[in-house]
Amino acid sequence: MDASVEELDKKFMSIGLNETRVKDTLKNKKLSSALNRVIDEAKLDGSGCDRSVGNLLMTLANESLKQKDTKLQKHEPYICSKIVKGDIKSTLQVNAAIAYCKSTDSVNDEEFDKESGVGVTCTPEQITELVGQYLKENEAKIIEQRYSSFNATSSALRQHPILKWASQLDVKQTLDKKYLELLGPKDERDAPVGKKGKGNKGKADTKDQKKGTTGSSKSNYNMFEEGFLAKLHKPGGNPQLIPERMKEHLQATGGGVVTRFPPEPNGYLHIGHSKAIAVNFGFARYHKGICYLRFDDTNPEAEEAKYFESIKDIISWLGFSPYKITYSSDYFDQLYELAELLIKKGKGYICHCTDTEIKKARGGEERGPRYACVHRDRPIEESLAEFRNMRDGKYRPKEAILRMKQNLDDGNPQMWDLIAYRVLDTPHPRTGDKWKIYPTYDFTHCLVDSFENITHSLCTTEFILSRVSYEWLCNTLEVYCPAQREYGRLNVVGTLMSKRKIMKLVNEGYVHGWDDPRLYTLVALRRRGVPPGAILEFVSEVGVTTAISNIEVARIENCVRSFLENSVPRLMFLPDPVKVTLENLADDYREEIQMPFNPKNTSMGSRTQYLTKTVYIDRSDFREEASSDFFRLTLNQPVGLFRASCPVVAKKIVKDDKGNVVEIIAEYDQSLSNKPKTFVQWVSEDAASNSPVRLAETRLYNNLFKCDNPAVLKDQDLADQLNPESEIVLKNSMVETGIYDLIKSAPWPKTDSSAGVDKAGSPESVRFQAMRVGYFCLDKTSISPDKLVLNRIVSLRGEESAKNKD
Repeated sequence: MDASVEELDKKFMSIGLNETRVKDTLKNKKLSSALNRVIDEAKLDGSGCDRSVGNLLMTLANESLKQKDTKLQKHEPYICSKIVKGDIKSTLQVNAAIAYCKSTDSVNDEEFDKESGVGVTCTPEQITELVGQYLKENEAKIIEQRYSSFNATSSALRQHPILKWASQLDVKQTLDKKYLELLGPKDERDAPVGKKGKGNKGKADTKDQKKGTTGSSKSNYNMFEEGFLAKLHKPGGNPQLIPERMKEHLQATGGGVVTRFPPEPNGYLHIGHSKAIAVNFGFARYHKGICYLRFDDTNPEAEEAKYFESIKDIISWLGFSPYKITYSSDYFDQLYELAELLIKKGKGYICHCTDTEIKKARGGEERGPRYACVHRDRPIEESLAEFRNMRDGKYRPKEAILRMKQNLDDGNPQMWDLIAYRVLDTPHPRTGDKWKIYPTYDFTHCLVDSFENITHSLCTTEFILSRVSYEWLCNTLEVYCPAQREYGRLNVVGTLMSKRKIMKLVNEGYVHGWDDPRLYTLVALRRRGVPPGAILEFVSEVGVTTAISNIEVARIENCVRSFLENSVPRLMFLPDPVKVTLENLADDYREEIQMPFNPKNTSMGSRTQYLTKTVYIDRSDFREEASSDFFRLTLNQPVGLFRASCPVVAKKIVKDDKGNVVEIIAEYDQSLSNKPKTFVQWVSEDAASNSPVRLAETRLYNNLFKCDNPAVLKDQDLADQLNPESEIVLKNSMVETGIYDLIKSAPWPKTDSSAGVDKAGSPESVRFQAMRVGYFCLDKTSISPDKLVLNRIVSLRGEESAKNKD
């Protein structure tokens, strides 16, 4: 005897389906019959089951009805038993089980489990290992096809015998990271072929486009194939004063490219350094060469261990691995020997002049005539003895220096007898008290480049005058002379990049340390949540020429937005929530709603949200009075809740003593008689899913300074130009529980987040788009999942934040 509608209603509710879904199912007699049969086959004995099991049973009933396969219907009870037992936990497993059952007359337990992924678990470590293994096996093809192979790779991983059962969001994020490590940021090789219309509209690089008779064009600047870097010599192409040195050099390098990134460990790197890192490491990577990370640690007075570690972390974070980490101090013995050789050649002398006397002899501020130091022509033996006295600690700082005897008649100041060694009464972090004298940058840099067989000594144009002294010293000492070449530095207008000025802000408490997200140090940008790939894409977009690049902050932010738009999930977030009570719903009402993490990128997967009697919307989404330009909730205007099945109709409001709205009494219009003009985001009150997620703090960042160019300010004027709204802290914000899925996919760090290690799992790697608000990440002060702090990375574009109808 067929069950009555009332019996089916009760039966369907017992497996956790919400009221709306039950009503929809009862309208379809065939589906009702199939679901009734499946519930009976599950042998629930009237006790029902939880919602997750019920949803899987509904999926099985739906597919069975669609496919009308006799073998499937025969094995339905077996699939039901596996669902109820908990062996099958996802829709993907149900579909795999159905496919297996359709292919066999008799179910084999072992085969069924294998084909349906029963018992298969996939940890984040396994995902990383398996994705890496697949990429390694297909590396040649991926390198050839570059990012055009991404979709095919993603599809292949979804068919992987283990990865297909893993969280697809985790797999996608791992694949993104691995592609970036292997290929670097996208460039013109990854531009869509034959893209027409708006794709190239507004491009400023028309002078770089090369059009043929077919009308096709080559656009999107590649800094390694066009312009300055493309014109650099090939290894062996820099002539030597002594040809034998080139033979020795090529024998040592095998004819490959060798570069170096040589930071001074006396501060934190800033956004401008990202260009130097990308140029030096990227140029070597592009030409399949090697790049050293060399710390120019010749000034022990300013060096600290924290700077060494920070620089190494930042380079790794940007996706580069040094061929070898070296230090100028590794070569102190060799440098000292060459300094003595310089003196013996009559090209170096010990000088006892003061700074004022040296400056005056070079022409002074009046740029008068230059003249030789009184010590310049002292006997070689005397200078050699005095140099050894310096080495042995017989002079205090500034009492004696070693100077190079260059050419005072040269118009280039870098040839006016530069200082090669000075006395510093400071222990060195690596060599301790061994040395009382230390080489200068001008003496050290070119010689260590020579020791390491650098093929391309790439630096910014402020060193262009130094090229003459660089080559003079190498040639005078008859060592291999690398080729120094200069490109324009990267300046960011609207912020500070001066270490001295930033230190003033830090020391006087105007900012919260060197990693304050309002700064443009790389540790600050990392903490703010800016992805390393976005920084590299920005550098590539700016390009490399000999001209200095002065870039507005807004251009960097646009590049970051573009990078984040399709690479991060989307969550519902309420900066300033207000309570909405849906009075026509039962206290235990719980509507399950599936939401994709990114509707434009379904490979990111989805999450489940539950709509209940109490929800929250953002205060900006409600007004008491309607107006022609406001489409959200008012007392006279309904609004839709994002992805929910019914609109909300406000009935009345509750205010506190100050006149602020604290609650909106409304109805969930299940009659669908009120058509909303738009949809708003929401977060429910649902204890079962730990919703809402109440945030400890949400920090909104704006420009640190009120003026356009703080770099020109005097130190005493910095404080007066600080923007009082550069950091806005919200204490009452909420976000949906989908954030826990993101935290789970980037495991919570086990170590102190202040250690500066930015790996998959650091708080700032948990990034998302808060719909209609901006892009956010977790801050390092998020001490646990129930005490979360958010940083806004960048706001949304104006047109994106105006209205959201997704």
